[in-house]
Amino acid sequence: MSSGVLDEAIKKAAIAWISVGDGPAYALWCMPVESSLVVVSGPGEQFAPGLAESQRAVVRLRGDHGGLIVQSEAVVSRLMPDTEEWAEIAPQLAGKRLNASGTADELVARWVADGCALVRLTPATETAIGSADLPAESHASAPRETPARVETRRPFRLHRVTKR
Repeated sequence: MSSGVLDEAIKKAAIAWISVGDGPAYALWCMPVESSLVVVSGPGEQFAPGLAESQRAVVRLRGDHGGLIVQSEAVVSRLMPDTEEWAEIAPQLAGKRLNASGTADELVARWVADGCALVRLTPATETAIGSADLPAESHASAPRETPARVETRRPFRLHRVTKR
């Protein structure tokens, strides 16, 4: 597969499906930076279990038609708050964060105070699989169990409702 498809998919990425190890893939909003993606997770942000502690992850990116066009392994590196890289990337990412309360500087300060993780995912071109080599069957999985799904009873009616 050519690295051009991977590079173009990274440049246009707003959402990536990212999985760590054998875990499920999570749709995470991201920001392209050079030839990599930056993702924030943690308290008050998106849920990405194990991503901050991982060394490698699998990144799936979609094309203009909304379907999967490329999948690649990526090297995960965590950005630390006291580094020059954090000072450059965190405010850019905070500016792209939708529905955030406060300014970008206040959001970055909250990320530091709450211990949120900023990770940089750098896909490896040699592990990239293009749409021609991806399996034809659906990648959809059954919904995960959640305590939010509760069966409800029919509403109680005191008097009989007559149809007209």
